[in-house]
Amino acid sequence: MTPIEEYRQRLAERQSRVAACDRTHVTLGNIRLAIGIAGAFVAYRVFVSGMLTLPWIALPILAFLPLAIYHERLLRKRALAKRAAEFYERGIARLEDRWQGVGETGSRFQDPQHVYADDIDLFGTGSLFQLLSQARTRGGEEMLAGWLASPAARETVRSRQEQVAELREYLDLRETIFVLGEDARDSVNTTHLLEWAEAPPLLRNRNLWMVAGLLTGAVIAAVIAAQWWDQKNLLVAALMAVAAFGFWLRPRVLAVITRIDDAVHDLGLLSSLMAILESHGFRGEASRALQNQLRDTGASEAIRKLHRLAEYIDSRDNVVVRAFGPPLLYGTHLAFAVEHWRARHGTHIRRWLAALSEFEALLSIASYSHEHPTDPFPEIAEEAGIAGVELGHPLLPDSRCVRNSIRLHAGAPLLIVSGSNMSGKSTYLRTIGINVVLAMAGAPVRAQSMRLSPLQIGASIRVTDSLQGGSSRFFAEITRLRKIVDLTAGRTPVLFLLDELLNGTNSHDRALGAEGILRELLQRNGMGLVTTHDLALTAIAQPLGASNIHFQDTLEAGNLRFDYKVRPGVVEKSNALELMRSIGLDV
Repeated sequence: MTPIEEYRQRLAERQSRVAACDRTHVTLGNIRLAIGIAGAFVAYRVFVSGMLTLPWIALPILAFLPLAIYHERLLRKRALAKRAAEFYERGIARLEDRWQGVGETGSRFQDPQHVYADDIDLFGTGSLFQLLSQARTRGGEEMLAGWLASPAARETVRSRQEQVAELREYLDLRETIFVLGEDARDSVNTTHLLEWAEAPPLLRNRNLWMVAGLLTGAVIAAVIAAQWWDQKNLLVAALMAVAAFGFWLRPRVLAVITRIDDAVHDLGLLSSLMAILESHGFRGEASRALQNQLRDTGASEAIRKLHRLAEYIDSRDNVVVRAFGPPLLYGTHLAFAVEHWRARHGTHIRRWLAALSEFEALLSIASYSHEHPTDPFPEIAEEAGIAGVELGHPLLPDSRCVRNSIRLHAGAPLLIVSGSNMSGKSTYLRTIGINVVLAMAGAPVRAQSMRLSPLQIGASIRVTDSLQGGSSRFFAEITRLRKIVDLTAGRTPVLFLLDELLNGTNSHDRALGAEGILRELLQRNGMGLVTTHDLALTAIAQPLGASNIHFQDTLEAGNLRFDYKVRPGVVEKSNALELMRSIGLDV
C-alpha cells in the first residue's frame, strides 16, 4: 500500500468516527432536552401539589448528571477524531503537493545574514521547514530549524538516519502526538519554563515550611477548641500568629507564585507527550537512549505534579479559597511545594525538553521519509566531495521536477554553469543545496543515490540590496562572499553555490575578481558551483582546473522551450533578445 492510499484509508476511518460521534451527539442532545422538559414538568407538578421532597428534587439531577458526563466525553472523543482526520488530510495535501501555506512556516527563524537559509528556501511560506515540520511544541520547531541551519557531524548524521528509519514505521505514534499536542506550540513557552526552573531559589528553608505546617495545624485545632470548648482566645492567638508569619513571608511567597504563573501553561499537554514517548516500545539503541532521558527521571509524572501545583495556584481565585485560604496559609504551602519541586526537578527540565524536542524533530523527518519511500538515505563518506545521481528539488511537484546529477571531489572541485536566462541554473544550485541540507540533518534526499562527506554550505543566490542598510546588491554580495571565505577556516569542507558571481560590476573587474575569489576558495578546502550567463566568465575554467557545464533552450514557433537538463561544455547561445521580443519589446 502506498503512503497516500494508507492515508486515505485512515482518513476515511477517522471521518467515520467523527460522523458516528455526530449522530450520537444529536441523539444525546434530544435525550437531554427530553429530560429537561420532563424535569420541568415534574417540578411544576411537585410545586403545585406541595410535595417538595428530596427524592423528587434528586430524581432529575441523578438522571441528568451521568448523561452530561457521557456527553462531555463524547465531545472530547469527537474533537480527537477530528484532529486525527486533520493529520491525514495534511499528509494527503503534502503528497498531492498542496501543502504550501499549511502548517508552521518557520518565518521566525529567517535570518538574512545566514549563509544559505534564504538562498535555498529553508524558512517561510512554501519552505523546506514548512514541508517537514510536524513538531507540536516550539522546542521541537527550534530543534528542527537548528538541524537545517547547521550541518551535523558524521556520526550524528548516521545516528539520526538509524532513528528516522525506525521512527518512520510508527504512524500511530505520530498521529497520537499530533492529536494530543495540537495546541502545545502556542501555549507551552519552553524558554520561560527553563528560566524559571534554573533561577536561584526563593524559598528553600524547610524549617519555615514546618513552621507553616504547625501554624496551619494550630488554626485547625483552635477552631475545634473554639467550637467544642469555647476557647475563642486560642483561635484569636492562632490567627494572629498566622497573620504575622504570612505577612513576614508574603513578598517571597508572591515572588514564587508570580514566577511560576508566568512560566507554566498547559503542562498537561507536555506531560502527555512525554508519557507517550516514555511508554512506547522503541527498538533502536539511539531511540531507547533518548527515551531513557525521560523515563529514568520520571519526566512525565514530575511534569504532571507541577501541572497540578499550577492548577492549585490558579484555584486561589475561587471564592471558598479566598475565604479560607489565608488563615490556613494556602498560598504559602503552595509556594513551598513549588520550590521543593524546583529543587528536586529543576535541573532536569532542560534535558527533558531537549529530549522531547529531539524526538519531535526526528518524527518530523520520519514522517517525510514515510511519505517518500523511494528517497534514499545518503551515504556519509570520509573523503571530501559529493556525488548525487538524479537529484530533484523536494519543494517542486514530481510532475515539474527535472532531475540532474552532480559530482565534485578533490580532483574536480569546481563546475562553472553557463546558460541563458530562465534555463534552470539557479534551481540547479538550490536543488544541490537543499539536498545537502537534508543529508546533513539526517534525512533522506530526493535523488536516486547520493554520497557525500560532511559539508558546510555557503550560498550567494538570493542576495539583494538593502535600502535600510544602505548597501547595494554588489556590496551585499561581496559581504556574503567574505562570509563564505571565512567558513573555509573551519574543519568541515565548504560547498559554495554562487549564482551570477559579481554580476554587479563591469566585465573586466568581474572576470578578475571572480577568478581571485574562486582560486582562494579552492585553495582553502572549498568546492562548488558558479553560474553565469556571461560567456566570458567561462574562460576562467581552465586556469582553475574547473569543468564547464550548461543548460540550453530552443526556440519553437516563436516560443522558448527549456528542458532544464545539464549538459557538458559551454552554452553556445543566449536568449536575452528572444525574451525581450516575446514580451513586445522592439529590439
